[in-house]
Amino acid sequence: MSGWDELEEQQPKGNEPGFVDMDLLVAKTFGNDEGLKVLAWMREFYLERPCWQPGADASLGQYREGQNSVIRDIELRIKKARSK
Repeated sequence: MSGWDELEEQQPKGNEPGFVDMDLLVAKTFGNDEGLKVLAWMREFYLERPCWQPGADASLGQYREGQNSVIRDIELRIKKARSK
């Protein structure tokens, strides 16, 4: 179970009123040239840097992993939208 599962369970499903396919929205947002550039920058700036270094407070690693999980979630949603 990911950290977002509980929130997504509260969202309307399928053809219920208010349903929004977040995977498709994320794919549309990051699927154009500008969105791909932003996602590439986010990946380089956040994901491809160390989360923690010896001597640093453990909470820094936890904070950084939280940032990284947002980018991973965006990338996963894009993949899911493309497979629909």
